[in-house]
Amino acid sequence: MTGFDVDFFVIGAGSGGTRAARIAAGHGAKVMVAEEFRIGGTCVIRGCVPKKLMVYASRFADDFEDAAGFGWNISGASFDWPRLVAAKEAEVTRLSGIYRTNLMNAGVEIVESRAVIVGPHQVRLASDDRVVSARHILVATGSTPDLGRVCEGLDLTITSNEIFDLPTLPQRLLIIGGGYIAVEFASLMQRLGSKVTMVFRADMVLRGFDSDMRLGLTEGLTAAGVAILSGRLPRHMQRLPEGIAVSFTDGSEAHFDQVLLATGRRPQTDRLGLETCGVTLEPNGRIPVDAHAATSCASVHAVGDVTNRLNLTPVAIREGHVLADRLFGGGTAKVDHHLVPSAVFSTPEIGTVGLNEDAALAAHGDLDVFVSAFRPLKATVSGRAEKVIMKLVADAVTQRVLGVHVLGADAGEMAQLVAIAMKMGARKSDFDATMALHPTAAEELVTMHHPTRRYRQGRIATP
Repeated sequence: MTGFDVDFFVIGAGSGGTRAARIAAGHGAKVMVAEEFRIGGTCVIRGCVPKKLMVYASRFADDFEDAAGFGWNISGASFDWPRLVAAKEAEVTRLSGIYRTNLMNAGVEIVESRAVIVGPHQVRLASDDRVVSARHILVATGSTPDLGRVCEGLDLTITSNEIFDLPTLPQRLLIIGGGYIAVEFASLMQRLGSKVTMVFRADMVLRGFDSDMRLGLTEGLTAAGVAILSGRLPRHMQRLPEGIAVSFTDGSEAHFDQVLLATGRRPQTDRLGLETCGVTLEPNGRIPVDAHAATSCASVHAVGDVTNRLNLTPVAIREGHVLADRLFGGGTAKVDHHLVPSAVFSTPEIGTVGLNEDAALAAHGDLDVFVSAFRPLKATVSGRAEKVIMKLVADAVTQRVLGVHVLGADAGEMAQLVAIAMKMGARKSDFDATMALHPTAAEELVTMHHPTRRYRQGRIATP
């Protein structure tokens, strides 16, 4: 390709951007990637990976407690927050280095600079004010914590960007929000030693998830000691010698050492210059794209969280890969966003694939719903008050499994595997015909033979 400095200019070296860059380079394209923070993006640097490492650390608290029921005598165990932060940072740095090495080995030029689009085929690098021309431009800048005005004193809060690197573990932590980021940090920080309080406007955590999962997680958080203040929000915050004083909309007040704002994320499209080439943005900053990741400007494309479709790392990776194949390798594939498994790495964990009960009812009307709640085998000896919930939602006419929802240990692992069967069109009879693997929690997925609830024409039916 001639007439341009590069064939492909990628803004953002996160999961989607790096995959697109590497695949494009593998097809022979000349590729440049600009990143203004650290190679690896949100997932590697201050998202999925460091969060999961801290989740692992937090679950040792339960393991030590459970060990006594199995005959172990464990005394004197203590937790060192700075050691965990240092270990996390070492792993994040290692992974960032691997991302960098993979890009370089693919022949991708890395520029550590902010990049701004100045035309349909031009990008300006802030580091040296150089303008680079490109046949295709990819925006893969991801998302950022939403700092929308919740109350006065918002400048006293931290976000998921900062909590990973706090110098000390907060003894009293307020988390504003009830989404997946909020519940994940609530459960892990409580187990690491913080006294956690959650506050959110809704009546229950995890709006949009299946109601049985929401209820089960709420019970799990409460059992772990998390204080849940639903149906209210902070009204005012101020720093005092005894901590951050927070007054709530119900008239109550409390003091905290740190306040984590976890009210969601928004696409990171500010000051990218998208307007210079006519890229349409929605009010929330989202870049609308078609099935081929194309924006309203023919030469500009977008993948990942910046499109605000399914904000999951594997989705961004797949989108970047498919786009690069299409632009430079003659590929014709499209990304299928249907039946994508996801997990909430709270404790207890949630794994889910497909439609929740309410969404399935609205779309299909005739449903058979199977629910099993039980105490896992480990808890019968450890003595922990723990519950696993398994749920299948099936179309009553075709028996196609529309949704699988699991709350309990390794729920995410189960969701990944069951997603394969669902992508293949599994029916409830296929689950029933599968031999159980005993003793496991997952065997419950193939042994629920009698519906807990039946819906016919959108209404609950008698068993």
